[in-house]
This record gives sequence, structure tokens and C-alpha cells, in this order.
Amino acid sequence: MRVLRWPAAFLTFVVMSVLAGVLVAIAVTPAVALSGQGISGAAQFFEDLPSYLEVDAPQQVSTIYAKKGGQDIPIASFYAENRTSVKSADMAPTVKQAAIDTEDPRFYQEGGIDVVGTVRGAASTALGHDVQGGSSITQQYVKNVLVQQCEELGSQAKIDDCYSKATDVTPQRKLQEMRYAIAINKKYTKDQILTGYLNIVGLGGRVYGVQAGAQYYFGVDAKALTLAQSATLVAILNNPANLRIDRPDDAQNGSANGYALTKARRDYVLERMYVHKSITRAERDAALTEPVTPKITATSNGCSAAVQYSAAYFCDYVRNDVLNDTAFGATSAERIETLDTKGLRIYTTLDLDLQATAQANLSRYVPATMAAAHVGGSNVTVEPGTGRIVSMVQNTGFNQSDTAPVGQTSVNYSADSEYGQSGGFATGSTFKVFTLAEWLATGHTLSESVTTTEHTFPASEFRNSCKSLAGTKDWSVANAESVPDSMSVLSATTESINTAFAQMGKQLDLCKIAQLAESMGIHTAGGSSDLFQGPSMILGVNNLSPIDLASAYAGFANGGVVCTPVAIDKVTEADGSTITPTPTTCTRGVSAQVAGTVDWALQGVLNAGGTAATANPGDSVPKFAKTGTTDSDVQNWLVTSTTKYTNATWVGNVSGNVGLAHVSFPGGNTGYSAKFSVAKPMLQYLDAHYGGDALPAPDQAMIGGGAPTASAG
Repeated sequence: MRVLRWPAAFLTFVVMSVLAGVLVAIAVTPAVALSGQGISGAAQFFEDLPSYLEVDAPQQVSTIYAKKGGQDIPIASFYAENRTSVKSADMAPTVKQAAIDTEDPRFYQEGGIDVVGTVRGAASTALGHDVQGGSSITQQYVKNVLVQQCEELGSQAKIDDCYSKATDVTPQRKLQEMRYAIAINKKYTKDQILTGYLNIVGLGGRVYGVQAGAQYYFGVDAKALTLAQSATLVAILNNPANLRIDRPDDAQNGSANGYALTKARRDYVLERMYVHKSITRAERDAALTEPVTPKITATSNGCSAAVQYSAAYFCDYVRNDVLNDTAFGATSAERIETLDTKGLRIYTTLDLDLQATAQANLSRYVPATMAAAHVGGSNVTVEPGTGRIVSMVQNTGFNQSDTAPVGQTSVNYSADSEYGQSGGFATGSTFKVFTLAEWLATGHTLSESVTTTEHTFPASEFRNSCKSLAGTKDWSVANAESVPDSMSVLSATTESINTAFAQMGKQLDLCKIAQLAESMGIHTAGGSSDLFQGPSMILGVNNLSPIDLASAYAGFANGGVVCTPVAIDKVTEADGSTITPTPTTCTRGVSAQVAGTVDWALQGVLNAGGTAATANPGDSVPKFAKTGTTDSDVQNWLVTSTTKYTNATWVGNVSGNVGLAHVSFPGGNTGYSAKFSVAKPMLQYLDAHYGGDALPAPDQAMIGGGAPTASAG
């Protein structure tokens, strides 16, 4: 039993009553008429308004867009609260009137607070009871905003503490609420306040505001709500936890009993509207006969909605891009808040037409599941010179559940750990491009001859100016087929001869090869370590992501200037202001002469005798390519580029080390050849829609006298 201390209780009542008197004066009197110094100071106190209480700035749903046929198409939404703010004209008059008649009949006459209710509440508090009633619509708006502020905090402990303070039934909290309500009433019109209130009220779960409520519960816009539907929404806001109508199996308020609790409150709302002469008896009676009939229309939250465009993994990449970019907030919590509450319109680089083609080709030849191995497949396309990611697909279904079935995952194979949770995959011979570039940069030529007969390479035959090779084991190197005892570097590149590149590595500095790769944007996909710099690095033992490998090859197509990948073109906030995401950073990785000569050498990979000849679309668009295969075809790659696009295909083991050389894939392929079947139709599409100009010119001195002239190939 609570023991009352009557002197203190009486004092509280007196203080609150005096304050209520001041409130009456301030709430109903124009500021210019408040001439006394004491009362004008109080007026200033009650007119100060925090920015987050602006009635036109509630949380909003953020939307991601992609291009389809030249049009911006929404592919996914993000929100902490499902809310879409609308103007007063876009709300049915019945829902506005229902709120007034039920929640605050004196709304248009009062000065932001219900003074009678406030004094009654002060007396109740003084007597040791909870604060009773007295909250005007304006006060309810304030309380809703304060609660919303709590929900944007980072930890649950902070949220709970904030919520407790925002809903505390103390005189201090009530006074603050009234102070803010008076300030809002002086700054905004009644229609603006009512609109702000109806845009922020909770309607059960994560549904907030009458527009989201109308869409979620009835599948209509707020403007199209009927009288009965309007009364139902206003009924729900009275007690959203118990009166929401999206739980048909609720024993107390489910569909089996006609949502009896909600209907009773809805009928009360209709009665209040009739009492206040907002509706006629006939309108009331007709609405009373209508059953509560929800048409639940859920709004997808997150990237699952993008599955219909085969763009869920790209969407997740964009989300991670936002959460990693300080342009959207200084801290991780701020960036999450920006994405989930600020109503962003995120216009991305994705080409949905290309995306559909890429997904169809990949899925045709690389199934989501195979009995023989845990197989994955990825295809990604970037633009040289801009870094824009225009397509990104993989063979699995997008599923963020911890218990996702086989063939579904949230891991984005195209990205690294920071942007897609993937640790990457060994790249095989696609990494040889960096050894070739360092070979040319140090004065060697394509026409030089190297031996191919050595198959065991002692670590002592290599040098690394950055890291000690002490303890490095002898390196055993094999070729996929028999080769001559020696051959030119150009031929070794076209045929991807392992022992030839091992010989080239002996004449170079392994550290410099790694540094050149890094200058072209290469880093380990796991992100926790530097590139491995032992001799086997030459043949691609580092785990890289398809997007980074594609970006590096795009740098060679762009004259040696590599651009960091970007997924976002433009971002606007709900109020029309813009956020400028961190743009692509373009830096020179190798000289134009080296880049042009590398491109020229790699053109032969697509020609007869080259390792990617079967992927050649046979058109006139200039392009170059490089294949990559690890031991036993555990991982398989093909990267192809023109000056307008760079496309990377990976097919391999997600986990385990099953050799795919003899594993059957659709289309009569093995794990080795599947990449060519995936890539060829992609290259045909890309050539037709993106094309390519003449590749950067090679340097004749780097070609050397023993090789064909620069005009050949």
C-alpha cells in the first residue's frame, strides 16, 4: 500500500495547478500580449522547440532503385518503422474526423493542451495515482515523437531507458510534454499538427501512420479509406498491441470472433463521430453493420523484395555500401538510422535488363545445388573508367535466415567480407596478369623466350624484397598439357603456361608483383591479411572477390587507371536534399604503355589456340580475356573486357575441394567448361548493348622484335 506524504502531495498539486494557470495564459494568449517580464520569459521557454519535433519530418521508408528500359524501378525498401508520410489532402476526411472526435473533440479550440485534463491529472498525481487522461492530439504527437527518438538509439538498454523516461507518468515529464505541445501549437496550423499526428501514430508492430496502416491492413491508400476502415484505424491506435487485426489466430481478438475487441472500439469511434455530428445516423448504422475485414498487404523490408528482379545480392551490396560509407553518418548507428528512417531514394548503377540476362545464363549452366560438391557461381560486370557495377548475380537463392536450406544463402559470392560476408576464392591463372604487367614494367618484353621444363622450384630461386622466404617449401608446378621446352612470353600468356610464368617470377621481385596487384585495387577478400607473397602467388593462391578482380581488369582496359567499384549513382532524402556517397576513386596502377601491351597480349586468349576461345562471341568488338583454374579445377574463372565493360565469371567450390574437372554440369559441361557457356551469351549481350572502342595501344618496345607487330592479333 502506497503511503502518501500529504504536505508534499499538496505542494505538488499547488505547483502543478499554478503551472497549469501559466500554461493557460501562454496557450491561449498571443505572444505579443504577454508583456510582463516573468510571463514573457515563460512564453519563451514554452516556445523553444527541438528540431526532431518538426511535424513534417517523421521517419520514412527508404527505397532502392535500378534502371530498367531507361526507367527507375523500385526494387527494395528499408525501414525501422513502416511509414510513408502523406499530405493532409491524401488522407480520407473520415480518418481525420474520427481521430478528432475520439481522441480530442476540443482540438480546434484548445491551445495545444487540454487544460482541464491537465489539472485533473495533476490532482491525481498529487494523490498518488497515475496521471489520468488529459492528452490532446498535440500532446500525443509529442509523446509519439519522443518514443520514436528512443527507437532510433543503438542498444536495447538505451532504448528501454529512453522509453521509460518518454512515457513516465511524473509531473516533470507531463510538463515537458505540455511545453512542447504549446510550442508546436504556436508554430503550426491545426491541420499541419493533425497531419503530423496521423503520419506518426503507431498502428501495431512496425506499422506507423495512416498511409502505411491503410496499405497494410486494407490494401488501399489513406485517401481511399471508407468510414468503417477509418474508424478501425483510429480504434487500433488506442491500443495497437491488442487491437491490431493482422493476427487472425489471436484467441482474444482473432478472426474467429470477428475481431471482437477491435470492432467494439471501432463502433465506439463511430458513435463518437455521430455524437459530434460528423456523420449521420444512417452513415453510422451502415458502418456498424460492416464486419472488420482486413486485407493484409505486407510491405517487404530489406532485400528480399529484390528477388523478383534477381537483384537481392546486389541490393545487399548497396545496403552494406551505405552502412560502410561515412557520407551517411559518422557512426555505424547513425548510418543505420539514416537508411532506416530518412526516406532515402537510392538510385543505383544496376542495369536490370543486363541483370536478367546474366541471371538466366548463370542459372542455366550452374545449378543452385549439386550432389557432387558445394558449388557456387557468380557473374559480375563493371564499367571501366567509372567503377559502376552494372550487374551482379549468383547461382543461389537469397536467404538471410540462419537455417537457410541448401542452395540458399545471404553470402554474396561476388563481394568480399565487408560487402558480402564472403572470403573470396583462389583465382588461379587470372592472377598472372599482374606478373605479366610487372614483367613489362621492369623492361622485359613479350617476345622473350622462357623455359618451361622446370617443375620443382626451390624457394631460393625467388626473391622478395619485402618479406623473408625463409622456411618456404619447394614449389611444385605442373601444366595442364604438354608444352615445348621453351616459348615466348606472348605464347605462354595465350596458352596460360604455368611453368613459363614460374620462370618469369624467378626474374622478378615477388614483393613488386604483389604491390602492382594492390595498386590495381587487389586485396584479400577476407580483409584480415595482406596478400600472400610466396612463389605460388604467381598462380593465384590468394582468395579474391569477383568484383575486385573485375575492377582490376577494368583498370587495364582503362589505360592503367583503376577505379574503385561503386553501386550508387545518386541519393536524395525525403525532403529533396541530396547525400553525396563516397565517389569512385580512380588512380593509376600501371603506365598506359604497360596496360596497352597487357591488353594486346590478352586478346590472343580468345582466339584459336587461346584458353578462352570457346567463349568468343565472334563479333567485331575488341576485347581481351584471361582464364583461371586452380589445381583439379576446384575453382574456375574467366575475366573478359572491352573499353566499355569488364565481365568476371566464377564457378567453383564454396567450401571443400572437390575437383570439378569431371563433374557434369548442365549443357554438357564440366565444372571447368561451365564458365565458357555462362560467359559467351553474356558477351554477346554486352557487345550489343555496351560495345567497346579500340583497346589502348600497346608499346612496340614492350612487344619486342621476336613477336608479331602491334597491328596483329
